[in-house]
Amino acid sequence: MKIGIFTNNYLPNPYGVSGSVESFRKEFERMGHEVYIFAPHWKDYEDKNPNVFRYPAFEMNIKIKFPVPISYSRKISNILDKLDLDIIHSQHPNLLGSAARRWARRKNIPLIFTWHTLYDQYAHFVPFVPGRFAAWWAIRNAIKYANRCDQIVVPTPSIAEIIKKAGVENKKIEAIPTGVEEEQFSAPDRISIRKKYGVENDEILLLVMTRLTAEKNMEFLVEAAMDIIKKNKNTKFMICGDGNLKNGLMKKVADAELSKKIIFAGIISNMEKKNYYSAGDIFVYASKSETQGMVLTEAMYSGLPIVAVRATGAKDIVVDDWTGFLVSEDKEEFGAAVQKIIDDENLRKKFGEEAKKIARDKYTSKICAEKMIGVYKKAIEDKNAV
Repeated sequence: MKIGIFTNNYLPNPYGVSGSVESFRKEFERMGHEVYIFAPHWKDYEDKNPNVFRYPAFEMNIKIKFPVPISYSRKISNILDKLDLDIIHSQHPNLLGSAARRWARRKNIPLIFTWHTLYDQYAHFVPFVPGRFAAWWAIRNAIKYANRCDQIVVPTPSIAEIIKKAGVENKKIEAIPTGVEEEQFSAPDRISIRKKYGVENDEILLLVMTRLTAEKNMEFLVEAAMDIIKKNKNTKFMICGDGNLKNGLMKKVADAELSKKIIFAGIISNMEKKNYYSAGDIFVYASKSETQGMVLTEAMYSGLPIVAVRATGAKDIVVDDWTGFLVSEDKEEFGAAVQKIIDDENLRKKFGEEAKKIARDKYTSKICAEKMIGVYKKAIEDKNAV
């Protein structure tokens, strides 16, 4: 099968959508399929994969750095004209999502759309536009796009219910998460990371891996963690990621005289992620904007118990009182859940082992890619039957 993937977010961007695209690409190619990626140009980045084609883009640096693609390129049009694609998979409803829809229609092949994001939660990234209007437009545009696609993919079942209530009438919705790349997580090195950051063997390390932006609810998480650390001298907190809130969070930590206990590790490369997860003892998460939360399945695969705010994404993945705890957005309740796992080593091990088992049974990249190929085949059959 020849698969065209159109995405506004791709390497070297280290977050969500680009990670999802890469995970599926690798597995599809292992299965013998041909995958062609169409993404924005990223200044000073050179692709090693010859099947990645870059649309021209201009660079934005609003809260995080990202390129905004221009959805037309004569050069790429010539490339697409020659490619005998079987299916097009769009990762977004706008920009290169519009190009994906045009080319699917032009080639008369199925258009698959993954609804990755709760778009209204990301309205604060849109400059010079009132947040309420930006949120309304983003949701309206995504609904319109989804209703015109041959198949919608969502990362978790709860997102399917949300988009139906929002106005999506397309009945073809399938829940397929992004899987954990097992090769990337083999032979992790716990000791080197703990040694690097001065975390002692008998200390409990809370860990999060996320963007430090408003939609990730990081102010709540840091404040909750500070309260926990003040009560537990043998506990530290490592924050992996970057974003526009970083300086403010670091000041908050410094003002509380906890800079030696709360570690800002910065962006972690894909090759190093396994070591940082392995260094942790409890994964903590407070985002309310997730459609899936790939970091949750990665943390589970790494054998970490999880304490998360009960929200979309998290409530589909974390099994409450089995692989961790789901709690309300309340610092005392969040802290009490973490404290219970800190105090009970047997519970910590039990949650971690169960999390690891579920991740290996349900959330590997191979399992998820096989499900996606099944969706592609069905979409092609339905298109040909019309």
